[in-house]
Amino acid sequence: MADPSSYRPRPGDIPDSPGVYRFRDEHRRVIYVGKAKSLRQRLANYFQDLANLHPRTRTMVTTAASVEWTVVSTEVEALQLEYSWIKEYDPRFNVKYRDDKSYPYLAVTMNEEFPRVQVMRGHKKKGVRYFGPYAHAWAIRDTVDLLLRVFPVRTCSAGVFKNAARTGRPCLLGYIGKCSAPCVGRISAEDHRELAEEFSDFMAGRTGTYLRRLEQQMTQAAEEMEYERAARLRDDIEALKKAMEKNAVVLADATDADLVAVAEDELEAAVQIFHVRGGRVRGQRGWVTDKVEEVTTGALVEHALQQLYGEESGDAVPKEVLVPALPDPVEPVQQWLTDRRGSGVSLRIPQRGDKKALMETVQRNAQQALVLHKTRRASDLTTRSRALEEIAEALDLDSAPLRIECYDISHLQGEDVVASMVVFEDGLQRKGEYRRFQIRGFQGQDDVRSMHEVITRRFKRYLADKEKTGEWVDDDLKDEEGRPRKFAYPPQLVVVDGGQPQVAAARRALDELGIDDIAVCGLAKRLEEVWLPGDDDPVVLPRTSEGLYLLQRVRDEAHRFAITYQRTKRAKRFRAGPLDEVPGLGETRKRALIKHFGSLKKLRSATVDQICEVPGIGRKTAETIAVALAQAAPAAPAVNTATGEIMEDVEESAPGATAGAAGEPVSAGARNERRGQET
Repeated sequence: MADPSSYRPRPGDIPDSPGVYRFRDEHRRVIYVGKAKSLRQRLANYFQDLANLHPRTRTMVTTAASVEWTVVSTEVEALQLEYSWIKEYDPRFNVKYRDDKSYPYLAVTMNEEFPRVQVMRGHKKKGVRYFGPYAHAWAIRDTVDLLLRVFPVRTCSAGVFKNAARTGRPCLLGYIGKCSAPCVGRISAEDHRELAEEFSDFMAGRTGTYLRRLEQQMTQAAEEMEYERAARLRDDIEALKKAMEKNAVVLADATDADLVAVAEDELEAAVQIFHVRGGRVRGQRGWVTDKVEEVTTGALVEHALQQLYGEESGDAVPKEVLVPALPDPVEPVQQWLTDRRGSGVSLRIPQRGDKKALMETVQRNAQQALVLHKTRRASDLTTRSRALEEIAEALDLDSAPLRIECYDISHLQGEDVVASMVVFEDGLQRKGEYRRFQIRGFQGQDDVRSMHEVITRRFKRYLADKEKTGEWVDDDLKDEEGRPRKFAYPPQLVVVDGGQPQVAAARRALDELGIDDIAVCGLAKRLEEVWLPGDDDPVVLPRTSEGLYLLQRVRDEAHRFAITYQRTKRAKRFRAGPLDEVPGLGETRKRALIKHFGSLKKLRSATVDQICEVPGIGRKTAETIAVALAQAAPAAPAVNTATGEIMEDVEESAPGATAGAAGEPVSAGARNERRGQET
């Protein structure tokens, strides 16, 4: 690990002007490329106290061994040079988008003497016009098959073309009228190129001209009683309309625009792009990336635009680019797009109307792409195995932790304190073994005490079940797969959501119970550091580590499960109007009063003696209640804080009927699925 101060340049040596900088490691490999409006100010941010840096930035500057820069005239030039260097050096700490799948394009090879229409994938070539990308290659072939009636452009390979020219006989498409057969001289090279350009114009969205022309020709042929020609033109028109119907109109006024949406979490980001030409969605594509560097949504958008238009020809940049967040600053990016296009480009966030609605659709696609990517990554056996091995190596475990339990505490300003336990086995969720806890020892904002209580209660049950079942041979404690159920099955690793204090509390609870064969660690959310009991410094896993990714998934699932339970409990609490102001009147007695009288209105009209009839209400308390209700404004009914419904007739079930007896763990498997708590 290098010390950034060893290669820090003197501030006076760094120019205060726009430029691009490169960090290199000890082997002179470029590991990061960035641009800045002021090189001096930007580079100074990297050489501050390491504790103040984002962990990803800290890893980068401690990996680097030198930094160098190049001064440019404008921020636009800096943007262009940054893109060129990222493509050239492929730095490990830069955001690099990768296609979430290989998208096919409809390509017209205008760089050939006889242009050809074909399906293409991979890198784009100069002189070739591309349309798409499309989701499936068969969709391209269906479209081409319809359009060849009107634009019989060559679609054959070079070998087939040469063989037809040598023999003087065209291929089958030439015989059935779906190819103009330039191979045998039925059409000149100039006329065939013009035909290919018309095909390209139609695909680019300029459809009205050709439809009107064909309709005029059809009408003229009918007037001249050339009915066969008129019928053929009619069929051509129907074919074009059918091809157009494959892309519904989404934006009015024949708008040309690209819509870019970003879905992200702390680890990864997914980008989805819809290409709209002539008001119709002509293509869609998506990328995913690991967030190796600390990056904002605006910066992700900037990188996506560089990836999207960096190697494209100018006509690929539309007049309008709609994004979820603007790069900072936006002017250089907008000027760069304008230079690429050769005319003005509007880069903005849609605020209302059809464009905003379409952007929401693109955003949903991005969210689904991110979820699908994570699901595929989590379900891959090789990836899960590598993650468990990396965790075992980082935490110095004897073997891979096949069962991991994670705990999290949740409360709202010290009230309704709850905890969650989630279980991952072989890197996969075991939702049937999740547990929820109500903290019963105390109430307040003390996560350390709460964590100690939860770990103690969970493993007391484990010891009790172990003592009861010996070596776990009791069939009553085994599930359908033969595994021990409830708390009789111990984890190899306990993960807590938090840092040193929470880890120390969990370890202390296990030590008090005499359990020394279960490893404990904590994952601090702020810096994503792994803490071990008794260590002054955290374990920092590589940013790209599958082990860190698994620990983060486990921690985030525990947090989600805990906060869902906490919100459920909070929603069940009710506000009882003026009764809330009566000192010493708790939730149980307020519920009893509302249940006894049926509503606050009836309670308000009750006498002190009638109030005393409620179990647990003494005369002094009844008098206090009567005074409070008399002083309060009328019409203050009990209200459910979750739904806002007036609770005139409250029927409460026994405490714990849903959430379990106070302080007892509650099984949450199938019931949570029914309640829709699992996301």
